Amino acid sequence: MLALWILGAFVFGLLARQLALPPLVGFLAAGFLLNGFGVEPVPALGRIGEVGVWLLLFTVGLKLRWQSLVTPAVWATASVHLLLSAALAAFIANSWIAVPWPTAWLLGAAFGFSSTVLTAAILEPKKELRAFHGRIAIGILIIQDIAAVAVLAIGADKAPSPYAGLLVLVIFAKPMLDRLVDFAGHDEILALFAVLLAVGAGGYGFEALGLSGEVGALLLGVLLAGHPRSVELADVLWGMKEVFLVGFFLSIGLAGLPSMESLLGVSVLLLALPVKALLFFALLVLAGLRARSSFLAALSLATYGEFGLIVMQMGVRQGLLDPAWLPLAAVAVAGSFVLAAPANRVAHALYGRWEPFLQRFENSRRHPDDEPLSVGAAEVLVVGMGRVGSGAYRYLRERGVQVVGLDSDMGKVEAHVRGGRRVVYADAEDPDLWHRLQLDRVRAVMLAVPDTEAKIIASRRLRLRGFAGLIAATHVYDEERQSILDAGCDVTYNYFSEAGTGFAVHVSDSLQDLIGAEKRRRPA
Repeated sequence: MLALWILGAFVFGLLARQLALPPLVGFLAAGFLLNGFGVEPVPALGRIGEVGVWLLLFTVGLKLRWQSLVTPAVWATASVHLLLSAALAAFIANSWIAVPWPTAWLLGAAFGFSSTVLTAAILEPKKELRAFHGRIAIGILIIQDIAAVAVLAIGADKAPSPYAGLLVLVIFAKPMLDRLVDFAGHDEILALFAVLLAVGAGGYGFEALGLSGEVGALLLGVLLAGHPRSVELADVLWGMKEVFLVGFFLSIGLAGLPSMESLLGVSVLLLALPVKALLFFALLVLAGLRARSSFLAALSLATYGEFGLIVMQMGVRQGLLDPAWLPLAAVAVAGSFVLAAPANRVAHALYGRWEPFLQRFENSRRHPDDEPLSVGAAEVLVVGMGRVGSGAYRYLRERGVQVVGLDSDMGKVEAHVRGGRRVVYADAEDPDLWHRLQLDRVRAVMLAVPDTEAKIIASRRLRLRGFAGLIAATHVYDEERQSILDAGCDVTYNYFSEAGTGFAVHVSDSLQDLIGAEKRRRPA
């Protein structure tokens, strides 16, 4: 049976990729197909998926900054949106299908949640979890998750363990955890320690105390978010997390299709997704975000969430909901995933198409993190200050070139600034960025961001603006190279295949210095 699950996930995941869709759409389709052939979900698959969710939320916590949760753009938007969407859904359920008000409010709250798993799964591969719109979206989801935990606590069959209050002491364990991360090294021991924290302490530990394992994994990640090696911790979990998450998406598909009578309800719920996204967009614009940030965050939140399913399961157990609501909700969640995944894949292109219309709704107020800064007298811009970008920045600076780095990750920006480097916050995929930056003295732009779409957008916008300087970019796969060049880039660099060349140049320079030193030491 396990081999059948893996085969189905592989075939349909591969097919989805060939159709330019995220593989998770294929995993959902595989689950629906297997269910159609009579394959029943088993607890083991659900547990595999649950571990995947814990690992994902742990990595999300590692990249979270608590400061982002206390801004009105996050807590006010999340609270007002959840209240309005729940009220609207409850009114429709009560008026159209005569659902009693207590049940209607429970349904409204359940369908008001967005998917933390899908949003993180969409943003992480594009390296947008720490971009401004990514931080806003994840912050809103965390507020929603807290609300979901409150609903579950109120309606729980059993109270949390009396020892649950001792979890407050975990905060005081942070210094010890930090030292253990340093002591674990850089190999499989670090990976095992990360799994122990996410699954053992966060997932199973919180469940044993009658609390949500999802929230536990997230909080354990947040506890280590400020550690210098938090990014490395997330990286060592990447492949493992992706494999386990296949079980989550398969199990949703294996839940099966609802009855023909219920398909109308699923259709109504899927048609309501644009309304959900529009409400997010309106609230974020009112909070002072630009149209672009509001649009990207709203689109990533236009789903129904796994916490909604958990709330509905509680309602069924307590007799508040008819069991027929569960397959309907499961298909609505899966359907929202199928629609949201490809839409978010082309999110930046969609904004580019609708940009003139969406910008009409902006107001004069601006969130401080939503504005790029001046690059001063820079001759070269390095866009993307990860390992490759930082290396390029250091090389140019040592040779006296006026260079400024740009990055959409505020954590990286702050770390570089503390290190004495000129790095400012800006998002390369923001079309407005290349109109607002003063590029009069800039002679070259180096695009070291990981996302191919970001490099294409930046190259195209620079050329449309009239920038005549050099544009250089990195690429990983050969098929990416031509698309980047066609967008206006002058030269691309594959840092994997050409790493040996850079190493040889470095050794050659060092060797020449050594030979020169030996000659100077020789007697005349």
